[in-house]
Amino acid sequence: MPAPSLSRSWFRSASVIVALVLGLSVQPLFAQSTGVFSRVGFGARGIGLGNALVADASGNASPYYNPALAPFVRAQELSLSAALLRLDRELQYLQFSTPLKPRAGVAIGLTHAGVSNIDGRDNSGFHTEDLATSEYAFFVAFGLKLSERVSAGMGFQLFRSDIYFGLNPVRTVGIDLGLTALVTDDLRIGLAIDDLLARYTWNSSGAFGANGKTTSDKFPRRIRTGFAYDFMDRKARLLGEFELTLALLEARTPSVELVGGVPTEVVTGEEIRRVSSQGRFGGEYDFIEGFVVRAGFDRIGYNGIAGIAPSAGFSVRQPVGNVTVEGSYALVLEPDAAGALNILTLKLFL
Repeated sequence: MPAPSLSRSWFRSASVIVALVLGLSVQPLFAQSTGVFSRVGFGARGIGLGNALVADASGNASPYYNPALAPFVRAQELSLSAALLRLDRELQYLQFSTPLKPRAGVAIGLTHAGVSNIDGRDNSGFHTEDLATSEYAFFVAFGLKLSERVSAGMGFQLFRSDIYFGLNPVRTVGIDLGLTALVTDDLRIGLAIDDLLARYTWNSSGAFGANGKTTSDKFPRRIRTGFAYDFMDRKARLLGEFELTLALLEARTPSVELVGGVPTEVVTGEEIRRVSSQGRFGGEYDFIEGFVVRAGFDRIGYNGIAGIAPSAGFSVRQPVGNVTVEGSYALVLEPDAAGALNILTLKLFL
């Protein structure tokens, strides 16, 4: 009798995760926003500033936020970040960036997000095994100064999502475009368009056999514009950003119909276009040489007051031999009482 038990536990475990991903529920629901892990931010500095970095040409911003920022990288840099989150979630970042003199720059990076210790159970409710998920986003960003005041860039992202061993990992490629312009000596504006062409296509036949299906989930198209303003002899900086998100979602409604005289679950889908917006704001101050404090607000206007994510952090920079080392920390209060995100970044200036 062990074989049927194993089959039931495998089916139950697969059902839980695949249902979450593909929206197979007993109630009508909307497919969740695809690739959301890649929009948490990148590194302690960016997250501590509320991710409002689309126009930040200070040389300290990751080109992840806007490929047009790549030409402002001042030296070869290697950074590693790790976040501490509740609910068995994990998040890590890795980036290398370098200037390409006289007018260009490039950055490559990797984001990994995962959830572990997911409680898998069989049809009788008994624990079977601990499950885990992993998602990756690898990016390359190239930027060029078109003039003394204008820069442009293009980025490519390779996404991979590994949800369950019963499902084949899915991959997709997205394209990012960016632009910045210096309006005055202290004010710069920026524009970025993210995740063009990116979509996940899931095939659940490996988990459900004949009951499986192929589902395509498009990444939302994001248009971000913002500003960066320096003052107090460039010791202080204010950053703002507005994002317009265009998402094509699918409302999936399950029902039971008689097929050949047998009750069968049938899921019907309806595509719905959703437009949403949110703002971001951040600021930082060079308190003393080598020590910077910062704070920010992310998701302003998204899901009301409950959706706002306030953040704060600092950076310490110190020469160590022939290498300059910078350590950064940020704390973010996650929306909807999900807890706090703590993130550390170690950056080496090579």
